[in-house]
This record gives sequence, structure tokens and C-alpha cells, in this order.
Amino acid sequence: MHIVVVGLSHKTAPVEIREKLAIPESRMGEALARLCSYQGVREGILLSTCNRVEVYAVVDEIEGGYGRIQEFLADAHLSLSSEQLTPHLYWHQGDRAISHLFRVASSLDSMIVGESQILGQIKDAFEIALTHKSTGIILNKVVKKAISVAKRVRTETKIAEMAVSVSYAAVELAKKIFSDLSEKTVLLVGAGEMAKLAARHFIASGVRHVRVTTRNPQHGMELADRFGGTAVPFEQFREDMASADIVLVSTGAAHYLVSEDDVQRSVKQRMNRPMFLIDISVPRNIDPAVRHVDNAFLFDIDDLKARVEQNRGGRLLEAEKAEQMVVDEVGIVRQWLQSLEVTPTIMALRTKADEIKRAEVEKTLGRLANLSESERELVEAMASSIVNKLIHNTMVTLKTEVNSSDGAAFVEAARRFFSLGDAAGSSVNGSAVESHIQSREETTPKAGAKTPDR
Repeated sequence: MHIVVVGLSHKTAPVEIREKLAIPESRMGEALARLCSYQGVREGILLSTCNRVEVYAVVDEIEGGYGRIQEFLADAHLSLSSEQLTPHLYWHQGDRAISHLFRVASSLDSMIVGESQILGQIKDAFEIALTHKSTGIILNKVVKKAISVAKRVRTETKIAEMAVSVSYAAVELAKKIFSDLSEKTVLLVGAGEMAKLAARHFIASGVRHVRVTTRNPQHGMELADRFGGTAVPFEQFREDMASADIVLVSTGAAHYLVSEDDVQRSVKQRMNRPMFLIDISVPRNIDPAVRHVDNAFLFDIDDLKARVEQNRGGRLLEAEKAEQMVVDEVGIVRQWLQSLEVTPTIMALRTKADEIKRAEVEKTLGRLANLSESERELVEAMASSIVNKLIHNTMVTLKTEVNSSDGAAFVEAARRFFSLGDAAGSSVNGSAVESHIQSREETTPKAGAKTPDR
């Protein structure tokens, strides 16, 4: 069995290709059933977002698995031929596939490194796969681990703490001035897209009082309703500034709308309580001289962009820590998968040895009818001891070598030497295997390694 991923993302395909492959939630069940109907595809999960479409699968053999998944993706949109699709696809298997999933879940592969939305999307994709029973012991374990790794990255690094958008940078700066935003009032002057996005960030950060003013009164009322706030007539917003702790200006005006005197007057009315002003207009709408007013803190679009660049650099440093976490966690999963491969062989060897022992003991005891019960027990004990000693070294070697680079070769050799049949076709109770591997994982040290990929 092999874990593979085939997909495309914002890094490899333009939006016109991505949108053609996007699978709506209403069709996800049918798509999963179709994916798992392909010969050799044992398990599957579909991740479809605005920035990526990926298939994670467990397949019998790698090249055939790649081909069938590519065929599945091409069939998802009949107007997109395989020739059009192939240049945009990436393929990973084994450690590389697992590492890719961990990096995606941890937002290390996102358009904005550190964003949190992708983890929720992976959880949703996993829930849908569980509902439609398209996953099994392997993908269930690997996806759960991916979610765990993403949570660890967010907990143990600061990758998500630094704003990398202008609108959120404004909120971050406001938090430095006012540690608690819940009782603060925001006044929006104008209704540019960044202003509206910043307003949403402010509300998400606890702001409960929003006042809105635009040159178009109807538009101002609509925005105020959207944010659960109050509309202010545009002619009166300068007088209203004194009631606002945070003033965010974003209009198309070609001149200053807020002067140094306006702010000086507002701060005086506020009894010198701090006032935070954000000017994300181009050209600027707040006179830069406002910076000279005591207890008034002014930031323009360049200030915010500088903050964003600084934070982006910080996120990249945190991302390096996260990448090492991914390497460590991939090593743990690789050991689990290798243990999963050896467990059926150990169980099959034990079963075959016991069957041979039982048959030979019964044959021998049938010829020795005059033996007492204690003598019969001695014969059985001797047979068990001989069998255990014969297979002991083999079982110890399998358990020892399972995590080595030659682990698969040892498993294959054992199956051939003892005529145990094909590993892929062996019948093993899934819950027993999972329980055995879980006990191994709890005592397995963390390690990381890489394997060649296509």
C-alpha cells in the first residue's frame, strides 16, 4: 500500500483551471465514491478550496495510482483534457505526500503563510470522507496526525500572530494602543474595500461599537446595518470624531479631509484619552501634521505596509521552526506505517507456526495413546518451545529492522521464506493491527527522514 497525493494549487495553476476542477460539497459524496471505484485505489480524501484541489489516496501501486487519480481529475470536468491538466499537476508519494499534507494543514503552503482557514477546510474534507466511508486505517491516522501537527505549529510558533494584510495590520496596531478593544468605538470614514475588511477584523477582535459615514447617506446606512453600527451624516463626522477611539479613513477624496485642528479639538474633548487614526486612502485624507498632536497616533498606508513586510519576515522565521516540526512528525508517521506493514507478517508467521505445531502434536499424540495427561502436556510444551525458538530470531529481526531503510525487504523475505503469501492480500483484523501499532507509537521516539519522490 502506498500513500500518494495528486493535485494543483495557486502555485501551479491559474484560477481558470482551479475553478474548473473545484468540487462543490453537494457533489463530494458522489466524487469520493467514483474515486474509490478505480481499481487499486483503496482509500481517498478530496480537498477542494479556492486555492487548491488535491486528492490524497492509498493505492496498491504508485504509477498506476497516479494515472487513475489523474484520470479521475480530468473526468471531473469534461471540458478539461488530460493534456491541459497535466502541466499543472504535482505528484508526491510516501514521506513526500505525508509532508505535503502536514505543510498544507499548517498553512506553510498557503498563499498567506500562517492563515487559519485551511485547517478548517481539511477538517471538513475529512468529515465528509468519514461520512461517505472513503477512508480507512491509513488515511484516518495520517489526516488526524496532520490536524495535530497544524495545532502544534500554531501553539508552539508565532506563525499566525503577525498580520500580513494591511487591514489586519491596522487592528494589530490598535491592540498595541488599546489592549482591550471590546469597549472601544470605531468610526469608518468612507467605504473602501480595505476599510470594510478592517471593520470586520475590528469586530472579530471584540469591537462592539461601529459608526459609519459616507458621502452617500443610503450607502452609509447600509454599511452601518451590515456592521451592526450607527450611520453618521458625512457633514458631521468631524464633530463626531471625539466619540471615536479609532478613526479609519478610506475615501476617494483628492485632499485632506481631517486636519491637525480637527484632531486637536477631538483629543481635547476626549480629555486627552488616546485616539488612533488610520489613513488607508491614496492620496492621503488625513493631514500628516496630525502626528504632532499629543495622544493622537496616526498611521498611513505606507506605515501599515511596512508593518506587513516586517511581519511577513517574522512569519518566515517562524515557518522555519514549523518546517522542522513537520519533518519530525513525518518520521513518526513513517515508523507507524512501517510497523503497519510488518504487523500482518508477524501475525501470519505466528499463526502458521501455531497451526503446524498443533497439527504435528495431534498426529504424535494420536500414536501415543497410553501417555498420561502430564506426559501429553510435556509433549505440547516441547513442541511450543521448539517452534518459538525457531521463529524467535525472525520475529525479533522484523521488529528491529522495520524502521530501517531495508525494512520492506526484510518483510518480503520473511513472507517468502515461510510461504506466507502476498502481504497486500493478507487478511488481518484492522482493529487488532491498529491497537498493536498504537502501543508501538506511544514508545517510538521522534525522528525525521526523507525518501526519494517522483
